Amino acid sequence: MGGTVVVIGAGMGGLASAAQLAARGYDVTVVEKEAEVGGKARRVMVDGHPVDAGPTVFTMRDVFDGIFQSCGTRLEDHVRLRRAEVIARHAWDERETLDLFADPVRSEEAVGDFAGTDAAKGYREFRHATRRMYDILNEPMMRGDNVSTPLPLLWRIGLWRFDAFAAIRPHQNMWKALGGFFPDPRLRQLFGRYATYCGSSPFAAPATLMLIAHVEATGVWLIDGGIHALAQALRKVSEAKGVRFRMQETVAEVLVERGHGAKGVRLATGERIAADAVICNADPGAIASGKFGGQASRAVRPLAPEKRSLSAMVWFAHAETSGFDLSHHNVFFSPNYSREFDQIASGQTPTEPSVYVCAQDRGGHRIGAESISNGRRERIQIIVNAPANGDTHSYPSEETEQCTVQMKATLERCSLRLEDPMPHSLASPADWEKLFPATGGALYGRASHGSAASFLRQGPRTRIPGLYCAGGATHPSAGVPMAALSGLLAAKKVDADLALTRRSHRVAIPGGISTRSARTGATG
Repeated sequence: MGGTVVVIGAGMGGLASAAQLAARGYDVTVVEKEAEVGGKARRVMVDGHPVDAGPTVFTMRDVFDGIFQSCGTRLEDHVRLRRAEVIARHAWDERETLDLFADPVRSEEAVGDFAGTDAAKGYREFRHATRRMYDILNEPMMRGDNVSTPLPLLWRIGLWRFDAFAAIRPHQNMWKALGGFFPDPRLRQLFGRYATYCGSSPFAAPATLMLIAHVEATGVWLIDGGIHALAQALRKVSEAKGVRFRMQETVAEVLVERGHGAKGVRLATGERIAADAVICNADPGAIASGKFGGQASRAVRPLAPEKRSLSAMVWFAHAETSGFDLSHHNVFFSPNYSREFDQIASGQTPTEPSVYVCAQDRGGHRIGAESISNGRRERIQIIVNAPANGDTHSYPSEETEQCTVQMKATLERCSLRLEDPMPHSLASPADWEKLFPATGGALYGRASHGSAASFLRQGPRTRIPGLYCAGGATHPSAGVPMAALSGLLAAKKVDADLALTRRSHRVAIPGGISTRSARTGATG
C-alpha cells in the first residue's frame, strides 16, 4: 500500500475517494476552491438560517455505512439519521394528492385508493419489475466498472441470460413502459419523474431508469443537518485517517509529464503538489475545456451542449407556508408534463412547471432548535427543472421573477401558499455555471437519453495515466450515493494501477533495468 494522491474537489465523489484511499494507507491531499466541503451538497444562509442548497434525498445508506466502516467507525456515530415513513407527498391540485410510504403495502393501498384496484395491481407489478432491474444491475453496473458497450455487461450478468437483459429494458422508452403499468396519466407522471433524478426527461430516457423507484422504495433517510452534514462527517473521518484539506485553494493545472502521465497539480498561487495520482472530482467538461490546463484537456472527450442533463431554478427560502400539509419531500405536478419537457428541450423554462419542495424542518429534520408551528417560518428548498444553458443565457432579473410567479402558480393550484414577499435567494442555470464551470449549469453530467447513454458516461480512468475522474457526472450516475460510488471506483482504480506500477518496478530484467507497467489511456 501507499503512495501520494491529490483529490481536486471535496464533493461526495472526492470525499469518498479520499476516505477510502487514506484507509488503505495513502497520503491524500484534497484541494477545494470553496470554504466548505460538500460540492453541490452545500448550504446558504437565508434570513439568518442555514438552508440546504444541494441534493436532499438520501438513499442507499449501505454505501456510506461501508465507507465509514473502512475508516474504523460507524455512520451513526457521526450523523443522526432516521428512516422517513413518507417517501414523498405528491399533488396535482388541491384535491388530488398521493403519498408513497416506506411500507410498500401502505403505498399499494394508497395507490389503490387514489386510482383504483387496477392501479394498485399495476403498482405491485411495477414494484416487482423495478426490483428485478435493481438486482440485475446493482453489482455489475451500479457498483462495478463502467462499460462502453452492452457486451461486457451481458458477460457480467451471464451471456446466456438474455431474459435478464430484456428485464432491464434498455431499448424501451421510459414513458411508454410506464404506460404498461399505469394507464392513469397521473401515476405515469409520478413514476416518470424519477428520470429527473439523473437530470433526464422521462420522454427520452430508457425504461431502465425505472429502477430508481426501487432504490427509493428500499429506504429514504433523513439526516439532521441535511446532506451537508454527511459531507462534514466524511471530512472528519478522512482527517482522522490523515487526509489534508486545502480549502479555498484553486487548482490551476494538472501537471502532466510526458511518458509518465499526471504527476500532481499546480495551484493558482503557483505552489506545486507532487502526486502519484490525481483524482478530479469535477464535471469532466471542466477538464475537456482546459480549466485544469491544456495538457490535461485531452484526458476526456468534451460533451456537446445538447447532450447535457437538466439544470434547475432553485429557491432557498425561510418563509411561512400555509394551506397544504407539507411532508419532508413534496412534488407538485404540472398539468401538461410533455409540454414541460418540450419547453426545456427548446431552451425555455417551463411556463407551468412541476415543482419539488423540500421542507427541511419537517419530519423531525432540523439543523438547530427550529420547530414548525403556526406563524413560524420554515426552511425550504424549491426546485424547478430548467435547460442547461447557463453559459449562453444570463437569466436577467425580469426572467427569474417571472419564473418565481410561475412556480408559485403551481403551488397555489395545489393549495400551498408561500409568504409574500418571502426571504429567499435564487440560483439559476447561470449561477450553477459559475459554481461548476463548463457545464452550462447541468447538474447531473450527461443526460441519460437513449439506450446507449449509460455506456457513454465518463469512467474513472482517463486517456492520461494517473488522472482519474469522480463525481456525479461520471459513472455510475448522478445523485449522492452514485457520486460516492464513483469516488470508491476511482480509488479502486488508483490502488490497482499504483500496485501494478510498484510490482513492475520490482521485476528486474537482464542488465539491471526494471520493467515499467504499460498503462493505457482506457476509460474503463
